[in-house]
Amino acid sequence: MLKPKPKIIVILGPTATGKSNLAVRMAKAVKGEIVSADSRQVYRGLTIGSGKITKREMRGIPHHLLDVASPKTTYTAQKYVHDAQKIITDVLHRKHIPIVVGGTGLYIDALVDGVIFPEVPPNFLLRKKFEKKSPAQLFVLLKKKDPQRARTIDKQNKHRLIRALEIVDVLGKVPLQKKKSAFTALHIGLNLPPEKLKTKIHKRLLARMKGGMVAEVMKLRKAGLSWKRFAELGLEYKYVALFLQKKLSKQEILEKLETEIVRYAKRQMTWFKRDKRIKWFRPVKDARNIEDIVKQFLVS
Repeated sequence: MLKPKPKIIVILGPTATGKSNLAVRMAKAVKGEIVSADSRQVYRGLTIGSGKITKREMRGIPHHLLDVASPKTTYTAQKYVHDAQKIITDVLHRKHIPIVVGGTGLYIDALVDGVIFPEVPPNFLLRKKFEKKSPAQLFVLLKKKDPQRARTIDKQNKHRLIRALEIVDVLGKVPLQKKKSAFTALHIGLNLPPEKLKTKIHKRLLARMKGGMVAEVMKLRKAGLSWKRFAELGLEYKYVALFLQKKLSKQEILEKLETEIVRYAKRQMTWFKRDKRIKWFRPVKDARNIEDIVKQFLVS
């Protein structure tokens, strides 16, 4: 008789939909521990700009895979899967429920579905050639060579675009092979009506600016982070860095960032909509219903 796969909860959705708050509530309800699935919150020092949960907001619930990497290095999806699997095994040994939470669809899919990443070494000659191109030019090139990968990539993230093109150059496309999943997962998706989401993004952005986002970027810069690396980290870090280089005014930061974050939320939804396993809810209105569904899943 086959041994049943361990159960995990996944809480996902676009930015600013209240995933962290719901995850803490669920963890309180089912004796859970939270495993972050956020590609920027893994980095030390990226706190305000990435919207990292505070100790107070954690309400005593253990949170994993926050502040585990230097922002000077690149933390890959492959590395995330390795680290997350180890943590989930430890959580299960403690008889607690792993709750994977975040908006980085690639991390979540790779972990839950056992994605095997192509082992393509860096091609520094190719990278040098692509560095001369703008993100828009790189995106057009990727769209021509691998339309499927172009549909889900962050078209403003030059680093990811170059890596995708590097893999395409060797393999013809960016393949995502899958092995048998190690877990049985319940996918809980959070979303809001577009106008409500835009309002939340606007308010959150203002709060982050008032909360010291510029000072955070200055501190990272003093610690040795290059302007190029800020551009790779994207969104808040990219645009605040441009402000510090006197390439944007403070008002321009707010306008451009708000537009880009809304676009980012749309790209996240494009990624998540492919997965028919996701059950979609409104974060506050449906919280009690979500709790019931989670408890039912765990005892079934």
